[in-house]
Formats: sequence, C-alpha cells, structure tokens
Amino acid sequence: MARELKIISGNKLDGVSHKILASDEKLKHFQNTIGVVLQDAQKTWADVWKELQGQVVDGAMILPEAEKGFKPECGWPEFLEKMWLLKHYLDYATQFTQEIK
Repeated sequence: MARELKIISGNKLDGVSHKILASDEKLKHFQNTIGVVLQDAQKTWADVWKELQGQVVDGAMILPEAEKGFKPECGWPEFLEKMWLLKHYLDYATQFTQEIK
C-alpha cells in the first residue's frame, strides 16, 4: 500500500504540533545529558590518573623517579588523546550549563 509523504520546510509547520517541555522535563533532560558528559569525563580522568600512578605519583606524593621523565604505558598519542577528551568533556559541560541560564 502506497503512502503519500509530505515535505515540510524548516520554517513552515503545516499543522504539525510540537510538544513544549515543562520545566521539570527540561531539567530531567539537562540532568541526563550533563550526567553522561560528566560520567565520560570521570572515566577519562580515571584513565589518566591510572597512568600516573606508580610512575609519577604515589597518593599525593611525587616519586623521585618522576624526575627521569614520564612515559605513559598506553603511549603518548593515546595519553594526549585522553587529555584532549577530558578538556572537551569539561568544556562541553561548562558551555551546556551556561546556555541553560
């Protein structure tokens, strides 16, 4: 059975209704989105911290061997990518929260 499809332009709704979210629904969407972004940031931070443990820091103390230089087990490209991702997640979360105001 054939169906007729109607093309809707970007600025013309032609009777199509859109649900306007209530404040509590907007807040729930915000919490879910920012929660996922911050969860990714926490996971990335944990990966970076794991690389530093035992080579550079032991708890809060910097190890004397760290003066010889730090070489991440995962390799520099992956380590730097994790640092970039962490910055990206935090920038996104900051920007997203500022747009809500």
